[in-house]
Amino acid sequence: MNISFTEDNNKKAGTTLVTGASSGIGEETVKGLLTAGYIVYAGARRVEAMRSLEAAGARVLSLDVTDDASMTAAVEAILHETGRIDVLVNNAGYGSYGALEDVPLDEGRRQFEVNIFGLARLTQLVLPTMRAQRSGRIINVSSVSGKIGEPFGSWYHSSKHALEGLSDSLRMELRPFGIDVVIIEPGSTRTAWGGIARDSLTRHSGEGPYRDEARVHVQMMASISEGSLPKPASNVAATIVKAVQSRRPKTRYTAGGGARLALFLRRTLSDRGFDMVIHMASERARKSMKELQR
Repeated sequence: MNISFTEDNNKKAGTTLVTGASSGIGEETVKGLLTAGYIVYAGARRVEAMRSLEAAGARVLSLDVTDDASMTAAVEAILHETGRIDVLVNNAGYGSYGALEDVPLDEGRRQFEVNIFGLARLTQLVLPTMRAQRSGRIINVSSVSGKIGEPFGSWYHSSKHALEGLSDSLRMELRPFGIDVVIIEPGSTRTAWGGIARDSLTRHSGEGPYRDEARVHVQMMASISEGSLPKPASNVAATIVKAVQSRRPKTRYTAGGGARLALFLRRTLSDRGFDMVIHMASERARKSMKELQR
């Protein structure tokens, strides 16, 4: 059986593995791929949170991308049951925020362990099968943060910058084997990610020398999350499904609120010009905080 990447949603396709499937973008991606006719393995640490996906037809797996044994067992289980893996959606990840000076190096390492090394290891595990098939697709969920900077986001942004470089290099390595590598760059998305990032920032830099600016940044992030900019996770998931189904996928897709604008500004402005855009957003958040305190 050769996988058929097609725009026709009614045509049965191949076997996919989605990481970070217990909520948000991962959960919606599983739903979208099931609707498109794929055999979908949904992987996450919280298996109980995926019962609704299981009821919908997904095959759920306990999967921790920081645990080599867990990843190896998941891939072996899929190959035992289906004999192939056609698509890997590397979606698992989180945002660790805080001033670089404040964040313990162990937390910085964990950020890279989840966002980069786990992704790289899982990719290593599926590649022998994809090479043997002479076909496959690796979908890496990056972020607009992989192209821009932001105060208090040094660990998260650097992990996504690393993912962009990893994906570009991997795409060229795998071309001779008929394997595509696609980057998804979401902007603002309505998921639990924002709350986790704000909590991380408050925990690491809510007190101490960065306190005032950190609190302003938390307010800015909250205002964005609560406003009209974020798009539902299904918006990003639909883009991922499109990238999976396309006969000749783009190397990059943007999705989510403000993604295209952010990347346009980064391309066209100087470094200091883009810094000023972020500074202006911070000043608006500072003004909003002062008004709330009156």
